[in-house]
Amino acid sequence: MIDLRKELAPLYRPKAGRPSIVDVPSMAFLMIDGSGPPEPGGEYADAIQTLYPVVYTLKFRTKGMDPEHDFSVMPLETLWRSADGSSLDVADRAAWTWTAMIAVPDGVRKPDVATATREAAGRRALPLKDRVRLARLREGRCAQVLHVGPYDRERPTIEALAAFIHEQGLEPSGAHHEIYLSDPNRTAPERLRTIVRQPVRKAR
Repeated sequence: MIDLRKELAPLYRPKAGRPSIVDVPSMAFLMIDGSGPPEPGGEYADAIQTLYPVVYTLKFRTKGMDPEHDFSVMPLETLWRSADGSSLDVADRAAWTWTAMIAVPDGVRKPDVATATREAAGRRALPLKDRVRLARLREGRCAQVLHVGPYDRERPTIEALAAFIHEQGLEPSGAHHEIYLSDPNRTAPERLRTIVRQPVRKAR
């Protein structure tokens, strides 16, 4: 079985409160683009309700056709941006744009995703099925840290990461990236684990 979380352990198992610099390779993702805050009943919730059925259908199709290429489902990740594409303004949630995504193995192809999306949509409603896409993302050099606690209390963690980036003589160079290691439906808010990642470059 392909287990990207294990293969890429330095990227998905950081220590809480200890920012680090990592090199993120080019990776394949199932993605959905949208806008607005992450609220129940909103577009972001629709994206999550679409992505998971598709990726699980893709997994079980792969397992049935080629067991050696079966893969573990990765956690939900999201790139967050302000409406103008600039760095994220955490206070202006209504203006956010985002890309919700789940990493998949390199062997996944667009026809596989199209078939999995059709099959998943035949079993349940997928609100954003027409927006599912397969694409690659290469972030390169990034700073990241593990936040433990509710999502709405991330600001100190984000500010600490920003200070760490400045101390390293670097500056942000891409979208604010979060990786949700915990299922909020099964995990107490104070125990939620979220990786906060920020692509960086040498400060100008």
